[in-house]
Amino acid sequence: MSIFKKDPLQIIAFQGYGTDTHFYARGRALEDESINLESQKIWHLAINTWKRFETDEIINVGINIKLPNNTIIKGVTDNKGYYKVEENLKNLEALTNEEGWLSFELSYNNVNIKRTIQNENRFPGEILIPSSKANFGVASDIDDTILHTGVVSTLKWRVIYNSIFKNAKSRLPLKGAADFYHQLHRGASGENANPIFYVSHSPWNLYRYLELFLKQNQFPKGPILLRSLSNFLKKKPEGEKPQKQKEILNLLKTYPELPFILIGDSGEHDPDIYMEIAEEFPDRILAIYLRSVKHKKRMLRVRGLVENYKTTMVLLVESSEQAIEHARENGFIAS
Repeated sequence: MSIFKKDPLQIIAFQGYGTDTHFYARGRALEDESINLESQKIWHLAINTWKRFETDEIINVGINIKLPNNTIIKGVTDNKGYYKVEENLKNLEALTNEEGWLSFELSYNNVNIKRTIQNENRFPGEILIPSSKANFGVASDIDDTILHTGVVSTLKWRVIYNSIFKNAKSRLPLKGAADFYHQLHRGASGENANPIFYVSHSPWNLYRYLELFLKQNQFPKGPILLRSLSNFLKKKPEGEKPQKQKEILNLLKTYPELPFILIGDSGEHDPDIYMEIAEEFPDRILAIYLRSVKHKKRMLRVRGLVENYKTTMVLLVESSEQAIEHARENGFIAS
């Protein structure tokens, strides 16, 4: 018997999305490192950051997904512990709640696995199937769009500092952002349940951190779409689309009848990514909102792009109030 106690196993389900006929779920199987997301002690914050990135993955193992109607879907984790499960089914919308969320249960398919907390081989998950009442979807960046991160700071030192030395509950959202997103979610009728998708270049290791931040600051619930740490660290091959762009293009493909509003910031690549998407889908992008950042050179470049852009509405916003006013004038939210 080993003198070292092994950590229990867990399955982390990333909130995903699907349709009435297509189930699509992602997540990761890991040892449970007991990360305390709420502690504000410097030592705990540093240890928790280490745990988020020094993960012990459960690789090449089978998992089961049990739907509310007792349908079982099978999947397998890859060599990084991630799973991606897709299945064509019928009448999934009938299994959702009024907001469109379909809850399910995950488990390791090996019945002999006992290294789970209290030997409970059951883990919750859910995906969003947008309501038929939805008039549009929203794809929003996170960094410096709704969360102060310092992505334009020299060498991105503020991003590093904030991720290590601040817990999710102490991070501040940009003023008025949550209210704006709730109004977009409710839509013009006040009851549209327009889906909100949060898309970021951050690695999946920060998923629960960002999930807690959104919940703590009362943003509308929505899938959080990130990327693997290996892709985060390696240089992107020439000509390959950024992961954020791929995710938004997949949303447009998944919901061909649903137009979208894109929200980002003017600090890095959002203007270029969003405008390229609008060129490819000119009738599907209702508007692009870009939050201004405090970086003179980058703002000059973005203003030059926006001034001559005619494909869809692009608004550089200094505040959430300005975005709300524009959305109200254009019938996206209730007047």
